[in-house]
Amino acid sequence: MSELLQIGSPNERPRPPKADELNLKFSDQAVKELEGLKTHYPTLKACILPALWIAQREYGGFLSGEAIAEVAHRLKRSYAEVEGVATFYTMYNSVHKPGKHKIEVCTCLSCHFNGAFRIRDYVTAKLGIRHGETTEDGMFMLEEVECLNACDRAPLLQVGDKYHGPVDEAYIDNLLEDLRNREESTVVQMADQIVQCHLETSERVGKVLD
Repeated sequence: MSELLQIGSPNERPRPPKADELNLKFSDQAVKELEGLKTHYPTLKACILPALWIAQREYGGFLSGEAIAEVAHRLKRSYAEVEGVATFYTMYNSVHKPGKHKIEVCTCLSCHFNGAFRIRDYVTAKLGIRHGETTEDGMFMLEEVECLNACDRAPLLQVGDKYHGPVDEAYIDNLLEDLRNREESTVVQMADQIVQCHLETSERVGKVLD
């Protein structure tokens, strides 16, 4: 083995962030939920995925560096380890802050043949943004995504935890108007729904929506 690979203790790992280094933002509800989730798994490492959903909700839909650090601290893992998980899965918003509502346009085969790119271009023209961009007012983000597994409803959009399809230009007009008038963020709402689904009924502070 190279001498370079043997420098330092072979058991030495990056330490978890300390509480006094962080501005912890988890609510009492979030802490209670996380403590419940810890009992579901054999190790704290195995709890990273659901803990990140709690963080995404608590931090307004965005896994900022501070959000990732808080998860690392509460699960006694290194920042790098939790960041590696958060940036691997595309459902976690870790690259940049999303809009209040994230519009995901399926452009896979069935949707493609049924006008997905026409729908994408219409949304782009309506909102003035392209794939991966957010409107200046922070209301909408647009993403192209792979198959959403509802080919019978092509062309299909996903907003939060809801599927919309088949859609046309008139449907999109009505959907955008409805979203503009909503008080809650569908990005945050989706994160909360996933958290609640991870919990036993007796552990839930929120509720699972139909």
